[in-house]
Amino acid sequence: MTGATGFTGGHLARTLRARGYAVRALVRDGASPAARALERDGIELAQGDLTDAAAIDRAVAGRSHVFHIGAVYRSANHPDSYYDAVNRGAVAHVLDAGRRHGVARIVHCSTCGVHGDVAEIPATEETAFNPSDVYQRSKLAGEMLARAAIEAGAPVSIVRPTGIYGPGDLRFLKLFRTVENRTFRMFGSGEIAYHMSYIDDLVQGFVLCAEHPAAVGETFLIGSDRYTTLNGLVREVAAVLDVPPPRGRLPVAPLMAAATLCEVACRPFGIDPPLHRRRVSFFTKARAFSVDKAKRLIGYEPQVPLAEGLRRTAAWYRAEGHLRPAPAGVAA
Repeated sequence: MTGATGFTGGHLARTLRARGYAVRALVRDGASPAARALERDGIELAQGDLTDAAAIDRAVAGRSHVFHIGAVYRSANHPDSYYDAVNRGAVAHVLDAGRRHGVARIVHCSTCGVHGDVAEIPATEETAFNPSDVYQRSKLAGEMLARAAIEAGAPVSIVRPTGIYGPGDLRFLKLFRTVENRTFRMFGSGEIAYHMSYIDDLVQGFVLCAEHPAAVGETFLIGSDRYTTLNGLVREVAAVLDVPPPRGRLPVAPLMAAATLCEVACRPFGIDPPLHRRRVSFFTKARAFSVDKAKRLIGYEPQVPLAEGLRRTAAWYRAEGHLRPAPAGVAA
């Protein structure tokens, strides 16, 4: 497995280990806290980088299944070439190693972001590609390699997750914090569609793609049963935090302009700007998808409704000290 030191990969690796699989994880730094935690949980470590074809080949040797979860996510302090090297180049290395070693199944993690700002609500696996930033374009380039391998007869399945969240994830922490401390501001109407994927449901989808015979050669959108809107998501977060939902909204155009200026100012110093356009797209890009294909072909069934998933996430944030302790009534 690649990406096991991350949020999604870590959950998947531990789930597979609990199911009795012998799991080997490719890690850049075997001495890192995340890698050591994997090792303590019975997961074998293989040292190497996603851009190192030889390291990937050594990690794949002797394995029956390969999960390619690792990627470089949205950050503005990497050149476009780095996105290409990781999100496209590593896919080629994984596919080559899988072919050489005759693995039974390769599960490649793409993203619903390859569809970009969807006009078709809900979008399906057949909806046109419309990537809008370097992350989405590089992920699509990697997926195209996986699709070419499928056409050549490789035992590959492709997963496009929707917005991933759950205990252990920090990407949505800022949303929870600003809703809790009453500083959240909605930019735009807030009626833009948004689709979440609770981590346990996503892991179920990955496992099914590795084990179900009908998954070979197929691409699946994996996420919750239902999509919502940004307004709906924020209201649900406020409810689990027991605070009033935010009111009012601001125009999104000035925020986008500020993000552009911030990127320009930070780029010469090679630092990740505190605000960039890819984050502003949270308020502007519609994301709503159907998971009916995964239900029909491989028996995927999301188990965790949005309100329950947000409650579990908030509980973890509180336990880790990221949020204030719950009021007595909520804790009870």
